[in-house]
Amino acid sequence: MTDTASYRPPASAIALASALQELARADRLLLALDFDGTLAPFVDVPRGARALPESKAALDRLEHLPDTWVAYVSGRPLSSLETVTEADEDALLIGSHGVEIRFGRDGVSLDLSPEEQETLGRLGEALQALVDDIPGTKLEIKPVGFGVHYRLVAAERGPEVVARAREAAAAVSDGLTIRDGKDIIEFSVRGANKGDGVERLREWAHATAVLFAGDDVTDEDGFAVLHPERGDVGIKVGTGETAAQYRVADERAIATLLGLLAQAREAHTNSSTD
Repeated sequence: MTDTASYRPPASAIALASALQELARADRLLLALDFDGTLAPFVDVPRGARALPESKAALDRLEHLPDTWVAYVSGRPLSSLETVTEADEDALLIGSHGVEIRFGRDGVSLDLSPEEQETLGRLGEALQALVDDIPGTKLEIKPVGFGVHYRLVAAERGPEVVARAREAAAAVSDGLTIRDGKDIIEFSVRGANKGDGVERLREWAHATAVLFAGDDVTDEDGFAVLHPERGDVGIKVGTGETAAQYRVADERAIATLLGLLAQAREAHTNSSTD
């Protein structure tokens, strides 16, 4: 994951509004968006998460414009992401931090090797034993790994859960990909990140400019592959150090920005066809 300590604070709201106006004029525009904590508020039951209605409406407007693509880039497994985004057959989805890819009706096979499958099985057993021993934790099964959730554990016990999960996983293999997120630690037998997903999307859409927005430390990999000098825009949602150029407070702020972008993109499209 990208080290963000040396990056300057994100720029002002005025600069962000100007950047969005410029973004709206891109020849080929890609919106690559994290879901939980960016488009949708966090909920205790993950499958119940949904994008705010204002964000959903703005994205519907944007994806129906020419030379404009909307994609979701998430740590969720692809099957879960399909559900919460209410994706249709043409949706662009990056799941499991870049491991799973679905560009419209075409997916990507995982093709785990026998060694990866064996490691995955042992990892699941080790982490399940841990979760069984710590009330309030939950094990999430992912296509190439597992996530240990501790959102419902007392805050002071969070570091203990993380430390014990790392210890349990290390006893299985020292070659795992490990990601710390908001109240979750994830272990995968195959490495990929959201930056990889954004790059695949950029290549697929032949995008000339990209908007990437996210709230979690795992989204820093997405910000790291952006090119602000070429018109890309990165937006960090919430607090924390970041490589993104801009910051907004919460999911409602993202909904407002998406509405403004949709309006500006529509105006640009209409003026181009006059």
